[in-house]
Amino acid sequence: MKISFIGAGSVVFTRNLLRDLALFSEFDETEIALMDIDPERLEVAKKIAEEIKEKKNKNWNIKGYMDLKSAIENSKYVINTVQIGGKSATYVDFDIPEKYGLKQTIGDTHGIGGIMRFLRTAPFLRELTRNIEEYAPSALLLNFTNPMSMNQWYINDISEIDTVGLCHSIPYTIEQISSYVGVPSKEVNYKVAGINHMAWVLVFERNGEDLYPLLFKAMEKKEIWEKDPVRFEILRMFHYFVTESSEHNAEYVPYFIKDEELVKKLNIPIREYIRRVEENEKVFDAFRDYYLRGNKEAYGVVKEHYGDEDDDASKEYAIQIIHGIETNNSKLVYSIVRNDGIIDNLPMDCMVEVPCYVDRNGVSPLKIGYLPDQLASLNLSHINVQRLAVKGAIEGDKDYIHYAALLDPLASSLLSPEKIHMMVEELLKAHEEYLKDLFRK
Repeated sequence: MKISFIGAGSVVFTRNLLRDLALFSEFDETEIALMDIDPERLEVAKKIAEEIKEKKNKNWNIKGYMDLKSAIENSKYVINTVQIGGKSATYVDFDIPEKYGLKQTIGDTHGIGGIMRFLRTAPFLRELTRNIEEYAPSALLLNFTNPMSMNQWYINDISEIDTVGLCHSIPYTIEQISSYVGVPSKEVNYKVAGINHMAWVLVFERNGEDLYPLLFKAMEKKEIWEKDPVRFEILRMFHYFVTESSEHNAEYVPYFIKDEELVKKLNIPIREYIRRVEENEKVFDAFRDYYLRGNKEAYGVVKEHYGDEDDDASKEYAIQIIHGIETNNSKLVYSIVRNDGIIDNLPMDCMVEVPCYVDRNGVSPLKIGYLPDQLASLNLSHINVQRLAVKGAIEGDKDYIHYAALLDPLASSLLSPEKIHMMVEELLKAHEEYLKDLFRK
């Protein structure tokens, strides 16, 4: 069995997934194809893979590639963690909007930053899907690349390949809110549904006892409220807890960032993703210095941020899915899939994040029914933007990108239509090298 890691230079993801793979004896003979266009990052990824192979006594066949065709050919599973544009493009996504008066925290999923990241990624996704169609037509694409909903919507619209989107925000959210109410997360029964990074904890209980009353009480404690202020305010307003994080959700709704007093009160970290990008760069430098230059001291930075070798599974679902399919050992995971009636009050063609059973038949979403109307309405405010951005990319018509930006909840709360138009034009110009032939007009 061959598993391809596209964007393997995202070494933390690659390391976590290979650790997960090493936990299963069924995968001792796996062929691992690591692909990245950055030769230094690829070499680090190969060193990490070889280290795990040796420590865990695996018989993996590890190969590195710098082209998609060779990496993907005859693969059964393709794992995508590519980020297009890197640090410089991320700065553009923050600096240009700020010039017009739009501040962001993360900018990788929804909003103006999410739209631009999607547009940079779309040409690559088109190339990726074409290669899978030609060289591994029966492969399952497991996508980790953000903005998840727009990327998966685009893939589903341009290709018939088998694909699911994956994110760790749900297990992390359950772990967090369990700690807020003083209950071990392993004892919690939960059900979550919505869109990626804005899914809703619909069921939160232990042994049949609803834990939501405890969560409402917990948020009145200053020391707990301060850990998640934005999400607690959303809970207070809409009566359900939302996934991802407070820094993400601060830019998904129009209430907080426009008010300087609320930014301070809720400790909203403007430009947080820039800080993370710079931190990630330092961490990669440590990986490089340790694995390629033999600097043993550099491993201290790696260990400080991401832990040492252990036998615990990560919270990523990719290897669980592969194991479930290959062994028919059924599992429950959360994935981003086409709605197709799973959630009754969201559009059929949008992407939803829902529980799924995994077995030899693949990834099968579970029916949710109706979301509470207030939650569906919040989701729709972003689904409408996603639809227009994807339509613009598919039809090559940048007018739809302008429509999408005009409908973004945060941008429209801060900027005039004229400023939004000028901002989008400047962003598209700045990202021209990544957009390639995406737009015809």
